[in-house]
Amino acid sequence: MPTAVDPINLLSMNQILSLAAGTLPEFSPHEVADAAGSAGFSHVGFTIEPDKWNAPALRATQSAIAAHDLSVLDVEVIWIPEGGAVGDDHRVIIEAGAELGAPNILAVSAEPDKDRTAAALRQLCEWAAPANMRVSLEFLMITAVQSLGDALDIVQRCDHEAASILVDTLHFCRAGHEPADLAAVNPELFAYSQICDGSAECAPEFDAYLEDAVDLRSAPGEGKLPAGNIIAALPENIPLSLEVRSRGYRDAYPDAADRSRAIRQQVEKFFSAKNVSLR
Repeated sequence: MPTAVDPINLLSMNQILSLAAGTLPEFSPHEVADAAGSAGFSHVGFTIEPDKWNAPALRATQSAIAAHDLSVLDVEVIWIPEGGAVGDDHRVIIEAGAELGAPNILAVSAEPDKDRTAAALRQLCEWAAPANMRVSLEFLMITAVQSLGDALDIVQRCDHEAASILVDTLHFCRAGHEPADLAAVNPELFAYSQICDGSAECAPEFDAYLEDAVDLRSAPGEGKLPAGNIIAALPENIPLSLEVRSRGYRDAYPDAADRSRAIRQQVEKFFSAKNVSLR
């Protein structure tokens, strides 16, 4: 695996950097918004749990967004189940994204049949498109869609302009990809990307991949992944969602705002060589 490079010229001025919901997995959407605003983020993302999303939750989240003058980058996560049937719970997430003004929805799939996944993705896109939202299909080793090639194939079968692909730097590396693999992909298929760092290797087992994804991430510059190379290979000015789902950070910073500030300070350090103004 390539080593990380000095991140000069990886970002342009005023690059969008959003706080991903996964960085604060134990907090509610309005608490995530408060933490993002307190830490100086201009954008934020939310995990929407259909059984907990209601009018009071919407009002509290909208109030926190307005109080900090935030923009919403994405909502997550829609799981396409085995069999490929999507329904009311998935629509709740899409409707929440529309109410919050999110341009992106993150989706993953547990359905191994590509045609069924593509059909489900198309249905999600048809629900999302009237609100000008795109549905980004993420590939990762703990789902049925495990590679960039698989995701591309499904998006092509889906054949909907709202369908896109989500690259997460950790999952990109665990799938065995190199930054050069991104060169042949139509840049219009990328709506945004998730960034983090991590260990150089992970045991090729489900439990190891799961722990790696939910507990062992680190902020860019703290690990051994070629995060800088991957960001450089993505389309210029692509919004970046900072997903540092880390047991270490959770233990060290139980307060949501403190954790968000600590992680933001680390990513600013990572990008400091090029005098970039993150927003």
